[in-house]
Amino acid sequence: MTDGWLRAPWTIVRTVFEIIYGLYVLAVFLLFGLSAFVAVLLPFGIKTRRHIAHFAGRAFFAVAGLRLRVLDEHLLPSGPCVVVANHASYLDGIVLKAALPARFSFVIKKEFSRVPLAGLLLRRIGSEFVDRFNRHAGGMDARRLLKAADAGQALAFFPEGTFLAEPGLGKFHSGAFTIAARVDLPVVPLVLKGTRYVLPSGRFLPRPGRIDIHVLPSIGPMREMKHSDAVVHTRDLAHARILAELGEPDLSSNDGIAALHSKRS
Repeated sequence: MTDGWLRAPWTIVRTVFEIIYGLYVLAVFLLFGLSAFVAVLLPFGIKTRRHIAHFAGRAFFAVAGLRLRVLDEHLLPSGPCVVVANHASYLDGIVLKAALPARFSFVIKKEFSRVPLAGLLLRRIGSEFVDRFNRHAGGMDARRLLKAADAGQALAFFPEGTFLAEPGLGKFHSGAFTIAARVDLPVVPLVLKGTRYVLPSGRFLPRPGRIDIHVLPSIGPMREMKHSDAVVHTRDLAHARILAELGEPDLSSNDGIAALHSKRS
């Protein structure tokens, strides 16, 4: 009973602190987000616009007091490649933009292209949008991504397609791995840790924490394999490596995109 009374004030203090901190981070995000938005609207080339967004992302995490650490960054190829990472939070895209070299183009669900300001900013930094629910539109998006990869563009994907509230690594869809196999590019698995804690699903304000980005050894290209075998092999191996490093349950039987599609229907 006494212990409960002692813990109660500390719980209140912690809650108040997290609210104040979360509001501060939100203000910092709006400051750097709007600054980056205005800067990328200026008539700079795509490389400069990407560097602006990269710098704004790193500055945001530094000023917000969110510790960002990249492990084994030397394993990231200097040339074209396909990066695949687990997805756990709305912070993940900003984390990768801050952590990866500015040259990367991010593959993002098409819904974000309709978000005011954010959609325009993402287009201005060369993000690629894909339709997850319309098969015909999705096929056109895939052909566009193949051309970009074939031209030497480094691409970053969240192969789960979306994230769920529960901890774990969901099913990987084959799009990223098909592109890598078609254009003979290495696949680089990345593990994001900490974003689910800092800003989990259903939470509006972030809380203090550390975010680690662990670069794992590249896979492929698998030139000696049939195309279809190479896709399956790289997809399953990337999933296994990320799962082992992540330390969360295997939710590969759960298809997050199918669940979203079912809710919409």
